[in-house]
Amino acid sequence: MKLLTKSTLLAVLAVVLVIPGISMAEFPEKPITYTIPFNPGGESDITARLQEPELEKYLGVAVNVTHKPGGGGAVAWSEFQRTAKPDGYSVVGCNIPHIIGQPMIRKDAGYETDGMKVVMWFHFTPNALVVSKDSEFKTLDDFIQFAKKKPYVGTVGGSGTYSANHLETIRFMKAAGIELTYVPYTGTGPVIPALMGGHLKGAMTYTPVSVNYKDKFRTLAVAAEERVPALPDVPTFKELGYDIVGGAFRGVAVPLGTPQPVVDKLAEAYTAANKQIAKKQLDLGFVMKYATGDDAVALIGTMRKAYGDVLADIKKKK
Repeated sequence: MKLLTKSTLLAVLAVVLVIPGISMAEFPEKPITYTIPFNPGGESDITARLQEPELEKYLGVAVNVTHKPGGGGAVAWSEFQRTAKPDGYSVVGCNIPHIIGQPMIRKDAGYETDGMKVVMWFHFTPNALVVSKDSEFKTLDDFIQFAKKKPYVGTVGGSGTYSANHLETIRFMKAAGIELTYVPYTGTGPVIPALMGGHLKGAMTYTPVSVNYKDKFRTLAVAAEERVPALPDVPTFKELGYDIVGGAFRGVAVPLGTPQPVVDKLAEAYTAANKQIAKKQLDLGFVMKYATGDDAVALIGTMRKAYGDVLADIKKKK
């Protein structure tokens, strides 16, 4: 067998290094685009802004946060699954149950639940029913009694359709035996001024809104197993006799086909970043939850079951 000379080996190696798709370089080498599927000012945006400098420290490159609102996240997820390259430089924020409910119910969702690879889930925000401080509703029962007397007059705003806010509103109506009118917005951000301006009777939103706007809003109940530490005086729906527990898990995803070492590096970066900002998030009403790899996939399955009944009811009525 003829042995290659040292110069020949070097030449072969040089060729391999420039073949498209083969890279010996360490990821990442250039800026990463981190797309948030909602408006600025919402929970996803707040988190991304806190993560951004920590991610840049860990990864050593710029992390550019952008926004693509619409369809309760569907616009961004649809475009991401169609166009993003599986190289790790395109990352999108993702939410459950949004990515479960929308493709199941909406034929025009434009994306599939399993059409992207989840890197990790990093926190949970329980749903919260809030009203303005000057509202006639002082308690959850006040709100329910109004809705019973005036079906559909009670307007409740929330982020998107078939999202955590929407599905919780449907659960609430079923549990309390009332009829409300759900008003979808492109994210939490626009819901806040709508409620402040008196355009809504209430909002099914998330606990960070209750914390950040405690001087403007009154929170009637939270959809958590236990009282949220940042809102110790706010009762849970369960305390008040309604078995309603739910909210949004948030995380990040990359396109299918992204190399596993790249996924692992991003998971490490987001885990490190979220540990650095955990105290700030807890104080804002977030609940820190970490799930990567198989655990991240399993969480989607768990939430499919958790919202199975309400989603099945919606499909029957459509």
